[in-house]
Order: sequence, then structure tokens, then C-alpha cells
Amino acid sequence: MSSDMNQAYMTNIRKRFECALSGENFDRPVYAVYDWFVKNRPAVDWEMLFKLGLGQINHANLIRHEHPNFELVKTESEQAGQVRRDVRLITDRGELHEWYLGEWKQEHFIKNSEDYRIMMRALEGVRVIADDQPFLKSEAALGDRGITVGQIQGLGPGRTPLMVLQIDWVGLEQFSLDLASGLPELFELLESMTAIKLEEFRQAVKTPASQIKLWENLSIETIGPTYYRKHLVPLYKQILEITGKAGKRLQVHYDGQSRIISQDIAALDFDGIDSFTEPPEGDMLTHEARAAWQDKFIWQNINLNWYEMPPGELKRNLIRVIEAAGRKRHCLMISEEVPQNWRKSVPFILSNFDSLEI
Repeated sequence: MSSDMNQAYMTNIRKRFECALSGENFDRPVYAVYDWFVKNRPAVDWEMLFKLGLGQINHANLIRHEHPNFELVKTESEQAGQVRRDVRLITDRGELHEWYLGEWKQEHFIKNSEDYRIMMRALEGVRVIADDQPFLKSEAALGDRGITVGQIQGLGPGRTPLMVLQIDWVGLEQFSLDLASGLPELFELLESMTAIKLEEFRQAVKTPASQIKLWENLSIETIGPTYYRKHLVPLYKQILEITGKAGKRLQVHYDGQSRIISQDIAALDFDGIDSFTEPPEGDMLTHEARAAWQDKFIWQNINLNWYEMPPGELKRNLIRVIEAAGRKRHCLMISEEVPQNWRKSVPFILSNFDSLEI
């Protein structure tokens, strides 16, 4: 390949992503950032980083909902110098309330068995409709700078029902108590949510998106392998049947510990593990992940502490993970948080790709 052709290829992040996703070998992986950070970290000079070769991963919702049995009322105020957001979910059976301070949730919708019943009422009669417009608009705006991954937001922020309840609607502590005690209202709500989730996927696969992500945010220590195998694996199999028949690829956002279920993950036909992160956040090294998931795409988040390493140590870690991933079905990402020293560290990574001796 001539130097001009190579330069054109290196600056076409979309083409490089497509080649990597198809299984082709590469010399240098794509290094990209989630669109959420581009929108929510305005102090970062993103245009400068894009010109240096950083890619972008957009996310576009593939469905919309019609919900006749609840109304959401959102208000904003100021508290302790931060924006407070209150959300009321109102039904004819009662209402639920949650609120945020800045980016962080302070209170969840569901606090007791009656709240589960109110949420059940809210979800009655929900209609799911395929919507390709957000995806098409994202692709047109992005051009060659990256790719758009489909997501299914509406029933929680794009997770499977168990994870929506644990993370978004109930909270880890209360959810763990309700799950362990076998609270009937929890399982009734799960059944209703599962039916909606499957319909969401049936609609989502009608859109042009080839990659669809589940934002599971799973770290196995918070749910345990028993519940994972009992509640999540069967649903994953149902979802994978839907996506497989439609020729779509499913990726799961597993940014925490997964070693104890690594073989369970291997047995599922996930196309990719999103935001895979080495210790201390996760509990597997890249070579272990590649050995366990030989054909899966590893969307690897660079640990935040790496950005603070001396240049030589950072470079050695980059070489190590690129070699370990096998120079195929792999990319590097900013997907958990932007490093504070982004102005120095991100350009260093981008400028050193050409000199990585792999």
C-alpha cells in the first residue's frame, strides 16, 4: 500500500472499524471515544483529538414507545451548586419518584412491593415501534470519523430487565433483598418487562443498524453466577435468536468482573464484549479475555490509571494488549471516563501508534 493510500486508510475510522469487525487483521487498532463524552465533556478539545486520529462511537436508539398508562414529569432545580433533576412517573394507580444530583441518581423509582405494582400498571399497553431515523441521522453526521451502534432505550437505558431493576429502578441494596426473598411482585414485573424487551428487539432488527448494544454494566459480583445463569442467560438466548435470524450482531457492555462466568459468556453468541477493562476495574487481562473469547470483538476501555503512567510504561501496556488481542476483532476506547490529562496523554497514544513495535 502506498503512503498516500495508507494515510487515507488510517484517517478513515469507519473503514478501519468495518475491517476489524469483519475479522481482518490490522497493524494498529482504532482508538475511539463514546459520543456521550463528546457531548458532556465540553472542556475537551475534541476537534483537535479527531484531527489527530481519534475515532468516535455513536449510539442511536432504534425504537420508540407509545405508553398510554403513564406520564413522565421532569423538573430541574439547583441544589448545593448542582443541577437537581426530579422525575415523576404518574399512573392512575399511583406515582413513582426518582431524582438526580448532577449525573448521579440519589433515589430510585421502586422502594416497596406497591411500587412494583405501580410500575406494572405503567407498562400495561406499551407499544414498541421501530425507528431508524436516529441511526440514519447519526451515520450521516459521523461520516468516516467512526460508526454508529444501535441501542434500545425506553425500558430503562437499554439493559435487560434484571439489570434495569438492579441499576436503574430499584437500586442494588433493595433489589438484592427483594431477589433473595423471592418477592412475587419483582418476578411479576420481570415477566412483563421481558415480554416488552423481546418485542423491542423484534422491532429494532427492522432498522439498518448491524451492531446492537445492551448496556448491561454487568459486574458479576453484584448479581452472582447463579442468578446470571438462571435469569440472564435464557433471555440472552432468546434475544440472540432474534438478532441472529435478522443478521444483526449483539454486543454487551460488560465493564466489570467476569472471570467466573467467562465460559458462560463464551458459550453465548455475543459478537462483542463492550468496555472490557483490565484490573483493577475488571478481573481479566487481555490475553485471558482473548483465550476465553477467541472470536468475540473486544471493545477495550483503557484503564484511567494508564494515562498517568510514564510514557514508556504506557507504551509497553499498549503493545501488550494489542499483541494479546491478536491484532484482530479489537479496538481501544475511552468509554468509562475521560482522563484528566487528556491534552497530553490522548495525543501521545495517537502519535505513538505508528511506532509501536508489534
